[in-house]
Amino acid sequence: MPYLQGLPAFAGYFAVGLGFVVLFLAIYLHLTPHRELQLIRQGNLAASTALSGALAGFCLPLASAMAHSVSLVDLALWGAVALLAQASAYGLTRLLLPGFPARIERAEQAAAVLAATLHVGVGLLNAAAMVY
Repeated sequence: MPYLQGLPAFAGYFAVGLGFVVLFLAIYLHLTPHRELQLIRQGNLAASTALSGALAGFCLPLASAMAHSVSLVDLALWGAVALLAQASAYGLTRLLLPGFPARIERAEQAAAVLAATLHVGVGLLNAAAMVY
């Protein structure tokens, strides 16, 4: 089956990628003082926007790492870099928006859009930097 020769590599990279997404979500949801999933279940659009931006901001460099890594170990190292970059994006959000968690709890969409944009922006820069 010459068409499926790359299937084991695909499965490995995909599994590591999904593992990193789960790890990122677990860390993010644990470290933020507001409870995003509970707020989202209650219809809080700001919580959904902020979490979606953080997840997209992480997945962008993770996808770049998956496309450019030479091994699963290489992917894991770059995935860790992406995690650190997104932690810095969250820190930047907290610096620029004092009281950020309370703003999300109050469903302040303006704060959520800025947070999401910061996360995606950092993710894009991170993804581009991983190519070298």
